[in-house]
Amino acid sequence: MSTIAIEKLRVKFPEEESFLFKDFSLSIRKGEKVLILGPSGSGKSTLLKILSGLVPKSMEIPIKYTSREISNSWGFVFQDPDSQFCMPYVDEELGFVLENLGIPHDQMKELLHRYLVEVGLELEDVHIKIERLSGGMKQRLAIACILALQPNTIFLDEPTAMLDLEGTAQVWETMQRVARDKTVIIVEHKIEHVIDFIDRVVLLDEKGNIMMDDTPKVIFEQSKQKLKEFGIWYPSVWHEYRHAKTEINQPINQSAETLMKMEDFIGYHHKQPKIEVSNVEIKKGDWISVTGENGAGKSTLLQAIMKLIKTNGKIDYPLVKNHSDLYQRIGYVFQNPELQFVENTVYEELAFSLRKEKLSEEENKKKIEAQLKDFHLLNEIHKHPFQLSTGQMKRLSLATVTITSPDILLLDEPTFGQDARNTFRILEKLTRLWKEGMTIVMVTHDPMITELHATIVWQIKQGKIIHIRDKVNLREEEEVGQVGDRIIL
Repeated sequence: MSTIAIEKLRVKFPEEESFLFKDFSLSIRKGEKVLILGPSGSGKSTLLKILSGLVPKSMEIPIKYTSREISNSWGFVFQDPDSQFCMPYVDEELGFVLENLGIPHDQMKELLHRYLVEVGLELEDVHIKIERLSGGMKQRLAIACILALQPNTIFLDEPTAMLDLEGTAQVWETMQRVARDKTVIIVEHKIEHVIDFIDRVVLLDEKGNIMMDDTPKVIFEQSKQKLKEFGIWYPSVWHEYRHAKTEINQPINQSAETLMKMEDFIGYHHKQPKIEVSNVEIKKGDWISVTGENGAGKSTLLQAIMKLIKTNGKIDYPLVKNHSDLYQRIGYVFQNPELQFVENTVYEELAFSLRKEKLSEEENKKKIEAQLKDFHLLNEIHKHPFQLSTGQMKRLSLATVTITSPDILLLDEPTFGQDARNTFRILEKLTRLWKEGMTIVMVTHDPMITELHATIVWQIKQGKIIHIRDKVNLREEEEVGQVGDRIIL
């Protein structure tokens, strides 16, 4: 018995030459746990919205099909949690769900606490504005709201993309516990966390066609070559990338030249101190990995460095002359890429970044096309940025910032929403820029990126940098059996 089904689906966006889906058919049985895999831009997120009924009922995307069956009780966790909140405060958002279910008011407090605990969102005061939460904390809240809804069918579009390792494990443990009898349809890159939960894998190619539809064992053990060919995540891909990588980053460009220094520096979020830095320096040639739990203050640190929020204390940029110079010498890639788009096409976004270089039209075109090729976006050159998938938007934001070769590059989760191929492309591109002299400060939850690429690690806890670990010195210590962290703050 099918609970979700669609026959001969056709999806074609206006002004696009090709179909996103053409005569696509899929049926999912009641209670099945299905993982939809595919390269970035293959239509995974759009497919989830169609299968749920969001498209075309609530989202106007032109589609045709011969038949469709959807669930009458479902919940959806989006890639971007901000897109699904309708109330300003955490308790009001969860309370709104419970009110719609007819839960008596005197039972709500206990249920609010239970659902927040289940997703690991521990708050001193649940009556806190959602906008004050970090991206990862918002994602936990979105999942809590879906759990409170208690739907028969759950759609999960990269529900743990912004979560740290502990949060990711906690969410999937919770999901396995509460969704045993539910139909669950998942888009997720963190394969190792879902492989024991899913019954079936539907594998899409770059054109939205079903390449394979089989059990996890068949897909991941017997069809690995297909996954490699299309650059799709599979459980051992990081292990293979590590062994294929000929060298681990060494500070080949590092010098005594200080690019930035912070002393008794504070960054504020909604008038409250969110990040405090006693004394740190960023030197030319550093590749700094900024780590820490969701809500620790990682994104706030980057915003404070860029003077996008209120700050106090001392921050020196020895090579920077004024505010205008600051934004030329320091490039910043937001956690949410759509925040930095200002033009109507992918091409124009990069042209806008190059406007001060006063290149000829031919030089501009050559440089832009080379950059788009590096970030696997050349085929999207005439699209509006908001027509791109989340992974493509993230790559575009990286392309617009790196094309001007800033001295320092601040990156907030730069590999968010990427398939394996594009994750490694991004890392290799960044490695080339770093070897050419660029200094990188990167917020990431992925320990493999930190291990293989960073030269220094800043660990943030409760708004303070509690450890600075020099990766190179640490490697030297490991060789003689003396491992330890150098505590700075």
